[in-house]
Amino acid sequence: MSAGPLTVAVLLGVLAGSVARTLAGRYVVPNPRVARPRRPRLGLAIAGGVAFGGLVAARGHDPALPVLLVIAAVGLVLAAVDLDCLRLPDPLVATAAASGALGLGAVAAAGGEAGRLSTALAGAAISLAGYVLLALLPGSRLGFGDVKLAAALGLPLGWLGWPALAWGLALPHVLGGLWALAQLLAGRIRRDTGWPFGPAILAGAWLAALLA
Repeated sequence: MSAGPLTVAVLLGVLAGSVARTLAGRYVVPNPRVARPRRPRLGLAIAGGVAFGGLVAARGHDPALPVLLVIAAVGLVLAAVDLDCLRLPDPLVATAAASGALGLGAVAAAGGEAGRLSTALAGAAISLAGYVLLALLPGSRLGFGDVKLAAALGLPLGWLGWPALAWGLALPHVLGGLWALAQLLAGRIRRDTGWPFGPAILAGAWLAALLA
């Protein structure tokens, strides 16, 4: 991957992250369970640059790259909302799901890759079933916003292949567990404190896309 496209991708990601804060504000509602200050715009801008740059570096020749970038942009907004008020709004999750379904459907039709589209649909179904089971376990902290987000991201992960789907299912729990442990040790949350799992699902899916 040459420096030119990668630089453009990073700049676009920074822009997407900067816009994400403004868009997230439309969905944030006060939540007494969240005592954190609002995240600065700079943090989302950096996250956007890293997310876009990583995807272009790892999957620069994949015809589905534009679809992955659109989902990543929506994911930045979702992460900001979840961090601020422990919500994953249905309209945003639906936007990510529709972007994946329509975009990958178009790529499959253009490239004659119906098999990959079938695997993508299977990935969404497997993610949905797995997260529903986890959400129904006694004491589970998963909400059905997390379930719907996991299903939406299972579609592009399935498109990328079974290894990507496996990583995408496993990594969020590793990342989320490490983050929660760090917050507990730092005294920022208690065992009964609600905390956002959406960012871990999104980060796990992103890493899975890079590793696949």
